[in-house]
Amino acid sequence: MSVPDYMQCAEDHQTLLVVVQPVGIISEENFFRIYKRISSVSQISVRDSQRVLYIRYRHHYPPENNEWGDFQTHRKVVGLITITDCFSAKDWPQTFEKFHVQKEIYGSTLYDSRLFVFGLQGEITEQPRTDVAFYPNYEDCETVEKRIEDFIESLFIVLESKRLDRATDKSGDKIPLLCVPFEKKDFVGLDTDSRHYKKRCQGRMRKHVGDLCLQAGMLQDSLVHYHMSVELLRSVNDFLWLGAALEGLCSASVIYHYPAGTGGKTGARRCQGSSLPAEAANRHRPGKLRALTTNGINPDTSAEIGRAKNCLSPEDIIDKYKEAISYYSKYKNAGVIELEACVKAVRVLAIQKRSMEASEFLQNAVYINLRQLSEEEKIQRYSILSELYELIGFHRKSAFFKRVAAMQCVAPSISEPGWRACYKLLLETLPGYSLSLDPKDFNKGTHRGWAAVQMRLLHELVYASRRMGNPALSVRHLSFLLQTMLDFLSDQEKKDVTQSLENYTSKCPGTMELITLPDGLVLPPVPFTKLPIVRRVKLLNLPASLRPQKIKSLLNQNVSTKSPFIYSPIIAHNRGEERNKKIDFQWVQGDVCEVQLMVYNPMPFELRVENMGLLTSGVEFESLPAALSLPAESGLYPVTLVGVPQTTGTITVNGYHTTVFGVFSDCLLDNLPGIKTSGSTVEVIPALPRLQISTSLPRSAHSLQPSSGDEISTNVSVQLYNGETQQLVIKLENIGMEPLEKLEVTSKILTTKEKLYGDFLSWKLEETVAQFPLQPGKVATFIVNIKVKLDFSCQENLLQDLSDDGISVSGFPLCSPFRQVVRPRAESKPVNPPEGSKPGDPSHVKVSWPAHAQSGKCLGAHTPAHPVVSHCCSETLQSPSSVPVIHLKCLSLSFFICKLGRKIFFSQGC
Repeated sequence: MSVPDYMQCAEDHQTLLVVVQPVGIISEENFFRIYKRISSVSQISVRDSQRVLYIRYRHHYPPENNEWGDFQTHRKVVGLITITDCFSAKDWPQTFEKFHVQKEIYGSTLYDSRLFVFGLQGEITEQPRTDVAFYPNYEDCETVEKRIEDFIESLFIVLESKRLDRATDKSGDKIPLLCVPFEKKDFVGLDTDSRHYKKRCQGRMRKHVGDLCLQAGMLQDSLVHYHMSVELLRSVNDFLWLGAALEGLCSASVIYHYPAGTGGKTGARRCQGSSLPAEAANRHRPGKLRALTTNGINPDTSAEIGRAKNCLSPEDIIDKYKEAISYYSKYKNAGVIELEACVKAVRVLAIQKRSMEASEFLQNAVYINLRQLSEEEKIQRYSILSELYELIGFHRKSAFFKRVAAMQCVAPSISEPGWRACYKLLLETLPGYSLSLDPKDFNKGTHRGWAAVQMRLLHELVYASRRMGNPALSVRHLSFLLQTMLDFLSDQEKKDVTQSLENYTSKCPGTMELITLPDGLVLPPVPFTKLPIVRRVKLLNLPASLRPQKIKSLLNQNVSTKSPFIYSPIIAHNRGEERNKKIDFQWVQGDVCEVQLMVYNPMPFELRVENMGLLTSGVEFESLPAALSLPAESGLYPVTLVGVPQTTGTITVNGYHTTVFGVFSDCLLDNLPGIKTSGSTVEVIPALPRLQISTSLPRSAHSLQPSSGDEISTNVSVQLYNGETQQLVIKLENIGMEPLEKLEVTSKILTTKEKLYGDFLSWKLEETVAQFPLQPGKVATFIVNIKVKLDFSCQENLLQDLSDDGISVSGFPLCSPFRQVVRPRAESKPVNPPEGSKPGDPSHVKVSWPAHAQSGKCLGAHTPAHPVVSHCCSETLQSPSSVPVIHLKCLSLSFFICKLGRKIFFSQGC
């Protein structure tokens, strides 16, 4: 016997083997449709008896294995069922002849046979026959199961007669010597009358009768015969048959202790398809399954073993299996028997939860030397070993043998390597090596498993998928290797893997789409969250010139807007969690917004990141992609990603996207381990106007008033003599898409330690206000008259300071109207106070005109982001100088005058 049956289990010893085969030309689909219905009748209750008959069906069985039927009767083919198509009466004789030829293959052991003919109609089908069944087609065949039950009953009749014939002690009759195929030549010329020879014959026959009793459902009788056989065979040192008798004893004891079976089936065998009436079927149905304890043994074992005195205990079963296998190992030609006995013992030990002893049997099975196996047989052998190791909980050992089976599928000796089968087996090894194809499983902390073995397995998956002709699968596995095993790769391995990945992606770029395999397995996308590594994400506020501000008139700037503070620990806790997500500033629709990332390049070479942009939700957002190149193993490197919100609402920055080595990745902040962020949600308000202001005065190098951060300012200067007049021309250009609705102009005198008197500024806003609302693209001109009037009386120190016969007036013209201005000192008094003002008040003129009906719509003001503030200066009065661009729906200009040293500076703010 050269072909092992790796699916063998101990309870197979009580089954009758029936072979179901096609005859002639028949489609595989039709054959297996009928085969499935036939194999559903796997056990029946015997009429007028409490015995149950179990059937084992095979659609392929090597004839040489049938020769071992006397050694173990469950290996003997006792039934043959053939299925054929025949549509013409002329073809019937040839079809029937093929049936007889098929019977001759197993003729020496057959008890009975059947032929199922489909498609034939006419007189031939009306002739009564017991061994042939005719059906018009594969749909109209309701009696198939009933005919199989009748067929099994006929098998039982023959089995019972053989059992009775062999079991009857016929004194005086010579007992034949049962032999296995390789023994026949060894017994030629032996003395058949010797006592030793007779004991050998008796022992083997007792063992054979025990097999027949077990198949006939007589468990107790089989145990008695097996024990008698063991004693006889042991006395004559007939080790091969002694091993078979011990194995039969173990099988009968396993059937008694574990009625649910050891073959991994769910639930016990059930009596089905019985031809008895319902009452009789219930009466003769096998007893209910007994509850099992943790080791799979019946709780009332001791009492039942008392009734079955010859039944082995669970511990003795394994000891007898070991003894039987040791006897089998003495015979080179019994390798298949030894291997199958090891498999049966492992299944029993798996139920008893004795994994270490089971592994010893499996280790022995690995080294059993069989004949030269074919590649398919090697694959089957390693696959079964893998399943058995999985059964006893040795997951890594199971994965090892499954990987060996996968490599055997593409052995050099195979003309057509099975790369698909290899790939499928490799996928099945992943759990055994603590490897998952979901990158999220590697973000949970400590790495599990042996990284070196895992990398080897991933490389084999990449190669197998490439040989399958699936480059997208190769890119996905190689990306997974680089992402999850980056910490374990050497510098040279990192270079090799990235070079291979670039070669693959040049033909098939990596995407974020799910990949579904033919067997239904779904491979999730693999984002490169480590290329580069992001440590911090920070949403940036708009530049000072672009930040939106609520409209607040300068006249009402002293009104307090503070609200009462109420403490609540619950509310504080909730607000604290909210602050981790929400930002306290605002972005503006249509303006460029920025997010800063602190990134790190872990690779030993320069890392080029292409198409890096933001991933957002909540608001329509146009991400402006960036490309960057990070030095090898750089430290934290700041990278600013920009984009433009197109609508209003609340926007959430969910992450970023990159293209690295040809692989497109969507990296979400929730999946980044150890990342620091101050929040990811910000409010986007409607778009605001953009205003660019330029003046006719040259730029000044002095700054009169430090900027508070929220103010936009610059300095221009002019030199005037006392009594001289100069015009300051201010151009207001709306370069945005929203109209400018309001204009406010104020002036204020700023003083130092010395007193300064004079009325310098005057303007008329009628022509300028007439152009409001200032539409996009329009320019409005505003003229301010600067006239120097100084009173030198009682100011000796001032005369000395102005001994150069000139004064310098300079200023900075852009100061937000929404900021709090610097107040003049109390001792600052004008020489000629403006009409309507009180003596001692500073010179303060404010002119404010609402622009039509839209003056109340102003929500804020800001300037563009690139550049934050743009200056254009000139050294001559004829060349105007440009000053910042701001976004307004209202404009307020403020002018300040103060004396610093020998010069008087002029300041304007807006």
